[in-house]
Amino acid sequence: MDSLPELTFGQRLKVYRERSGKTRAVLGGLVGRSAEWVKAVETDRILPPRIHMLDRIARALKIDVSALAGELGDRSAVVNGPEHPALGSVRDAVNRVGFSGDAPVESLSRLRERLAVAWRARHQASDHRTVLGGLLPGLLRDGQRAVLAYEGDERRQAQALLAETLGVAQMFIAYQPAAELLWRVADRAMVAAQESGDPEAIACAGWFLCQVHRDAGDWDTAMVVTLDVLSALEPRAADGSTNLLALWGALNFEAAYTAARAGEEGRAWRYWDRADQVAQRLPQGFYQPQTSFSRVIMGAHAVTVAVELQKSGEAVRQARRHDAAAIPSRPRRARHLIEVARAHYGKDDKEAAVATLRRAYESAPETIRFNGYARQITLDLLDGPRSTRDDARDLAARVGLVS
Repeated sequence: MDSLPELTFGQRLKVYRERSGKTRAVLGGLVGRSAEWVKAVETDRILPPRIHMLDRIARALKIDVSALAGELGDRSAVVNGPEHPALGSVRDAVNRVGFSGDAPVESLSRLRERLAVAWRARHQASDHRTVLGGLLPGLLRDGQRAVLAYEGDERRQAQALLAETLGVAQMFIAYQPAAELLWRVADRAMVAAQESGDPEAIACAGWFLCQVHRDAGDWDTAMVVTLDVLSALEPRAADGSTNLLALWGALNFEAAYTAARAGEEGRAWRYWDRADQVAQRLPQGFYQPQTSFSRVIMGAHAVTVAVELQKSGEAVRQARRHDAAAIPSRPRRARHLIEVARAHYGKDDKEAAVATLRRAYESAPETIRFNGYARQITLDLLDGPRSTRDDARDLAARVGLVS
């Protein structure tokens, strides 16, 4: 029998933590997270952790995981999202070392062309994850072969291309039940970027690595990684290429995002302002392919900062000032609309939340199917007011939450 049936997950965690006599810092230390992360979970500022972390928390508190999870126990797999059918083949390609015997080695120019195709699919295909799942095994295999086969400057170029390929792989793997693979890809991308010596490759790999740390709740390390890369690139960013300048701006926003996730409002908006100043220096219409950094994305970034700071009203105001349709990337547009839906949901405007999620689905169905926030809100709306229930059920069926 559930002794705490009416509590949210965060409230439930706080009760059990206090019963055990542990501070947030102590519990965080026992499970490899910060006190600030525990606070964010307890106040429901972030999604409940996945099952493996639930088990670690339950062990630290000396309670059964079912008591801690409550209603999450039956639906954690549903909320956390499915495994894409291509995940196994991508995992296998990542795990191979690339030895190829007498197999021909792809030219660097051809690898660049194939990577460009992958990025176009990432931004333009409604089923972008499925398309990437088909492209990545071959790209990963041939990228690793190139690193082994080439020497000197060509090897450094191959390392940069491999780091970029691993970045595409991280976008495919994200939000799937493959945490260990995500870490391996992010770490290997940074190593390859450092071996290349290419500042743009290092900036991109740092951007991806920051996200893995932040999504794992390790906000301190996420910020350290971001600031370290910013510091290393600062001498080159001002006089470098437009692409490097955009990556510099993207990293400043990552610092804003991480600060917002940690609840540091002033710091978050300061870094957003720095990112916006960089964006205004970019040519009109320029869109950085790996990070989506551009002038047009700064409105979406403002919504994200406000949502993470739990300023739902401000997030809605920011959303009204910017046209989501102006974002050229379909998945990035869908991601922005999910953030807007979070803001509406935070204001208890369930009709606007479900309508916005439907727009996200129309933009990029595979983005919403794998996004934990979208899945959780959709699931919650199934029990919402009658005026939204039918739309929520239709959306839930499309996303795969109900049959």
